[in-house]
Amino acid sequence: MARTLDLEAHSLRREAFTDAAQRLIQTRGYEQLSLQDVIDEVGASKGAFYHYFSSKETLLEAVIERMTDAALEVMTPIANDRELTAIAKLQLVFTTLAAWKGERKEFFVELIEVWLSADNSVVREHFRSRVTGRILPLLTTIVRQGAAEGSFTPTSPDGAAAVVVALMLGLNELATQLFLARQANSVTFDEVVTTLAAYTEAFERILGLPAGSWAMLDDATLHTWYD
Repeated sequence: MARTLDLEAHSLRREAFTDAAQRLIQTRGYEQLSLQDVIDEVGASKGAFYHYFSSKETLLEAVIERMTDAALEVMTPIANDRELTAIAKLQLVFTTLAAWKGERKEFFVELIEVWLSADNSVVREHFRSRVTGRILPLLTTIVRQGAAEGSFTPTSPDGAAAVVVALMLGLNELATQLFLARQANSVTFDEVVTTLAAYTEAFERILGLPAGSWAMLDDATLHTWYD
């Protein structure tokens, strides 16, 4: 019993360091973050920190793992739902992720500018790599299902899934940039809609869907973020 309690305490203490690092990255940027900042935030000693993490890089890995887990918690139940068609699953992946972000809009608005800063370039690259590795199997399953159903007609379902993931990550960054542009009033709402529509067209072509058959984001989501 004592060993189980020790393991639980170890996990909680490790989470405290990860919590602090995530908060500081979101407010200052990764490059500006020092281990001493994290240690002071937690109220611990250097010895305590190194009991859980060997470096700033391993701490970053824990933060990235947490961010990836959050995305997968939204996507996994959709991908595993046996009642849904592939196209319904893909639609839900986009709309559910958008709704999840919309429910946390205040948090994401605070994060956006720091996230795109040069100080977080390392975090973004690590995030892209980790998300690609973990989301690709889910998207591959959905695209293979669509090919079997006949709703998707790519030459290579696995290859198409890899391109879809790459486009999703690129779209996420573009959507963030468009949000900032709208805040600065340097683009119009209609320009945002037109730009994002190009991605919808790309997804349709990659998956072999008829033109105009799929709405990537609904009007309510677009107005929530860009109007």
